Amino acid sequence: MHTDINDRCIALARCVAEKGATVRQAAREVGVSKSLAHRELTIRLKYLDGTLYAQVRKQLLYHKAVRHLRGGEATKRKFAAEKMEKVENESPKKRNFSKKVGN
Repeated sequence: MHTDINDRCIALARCVAEKGATVRQAAREVGVSKSLAHRELTIRLKYLDGTLYAQVRKQLLYHKAVRHLRGGEATKRKFAAEKMEKVENESPKKRNFSKKVGN
């Protein structure tokens, strides 16, 4: 039983260290929850492999430092997509691109 847990922990760590994956991406790849992946990467890995833990910790700190930038990009894309959807769903009668001047 413990070998499976340790193997899963190492698999998560390699995914983060080698691919630069976020915790969510690594969890999705291994097939576990984000909470479990984070717990294994921050607590259990320290006792299994110290050098791999150092690499993963460095990557996690980087992701934490840039997460506000990723969030802003995601929000920008979300609102741009909603705006496009709104324009596509409007009927042609509602769209008035030409303004009548002087009448």
